[in-house]
Amino acid sequence: MILVSYDIQDDRQRNKFSKFLKKFGRKIQYSVYEIKNSQRVLNNILIEIESNYSKKFGGSDSVIILSLCESCQKKIRRYGYSENEEKEVVVFG
Repeated sequence: MILVSYDIQDDRQRNKFSKFLKKFGRKIQYSVYEIKNSQRVLNNILIEIESNYSKKFGGSDSVIILSLCESCQKKIRRYGYSENEEKEVVVFG
């Protein structure tokens, strides 16, 4: 799993960056995305950030990417809404 957290001041850049991340995963907080991990996906994200975003970041902008191993993922504790996101739901109609 990859977690991407960002704080970008410029509204236009922030919205563009959020839409970019949405292609790979789901938003779990206002400025945090959870992305199912693969080395190829991580490489694509890093290349895109380096080539299209990093040059436009201002001095107060911040992007943090955390790549969590299988062992670390098992230690994650979820509460509230995020707790239910991981559960399988069966619907009878």
